[in-house]
Amino acid sequence: MKQLRELAGLRTIDVAYHLDVAESTVRNWEYGRTMPRLRADQFAQLCQLYKCSIEELAKASQNSQAEAFGKSSG
Repeated sequence: MKQLRELAGLRTIDVAYHLDVAESTVRNWEYGRTMPRLRADQFAQLCQLYKCSIEELAKASQNSQAEAFGKSSG
């Protein structure tokens, strides 16, 4: 998810502001600690911010979790 954010030229604080969540929440998504738990309209807004489809967002979220799991188990 971090890569999508960076490609969109956004900072974690920017995403947090637009979605009305804490900056630490955005960082937790990126580090795979948690999955985004958002309303449908917030998911749509996140896709607009990241300039991606919902499928790309879901894949990025899964990849973040997979990376976090790989780091913690290895």
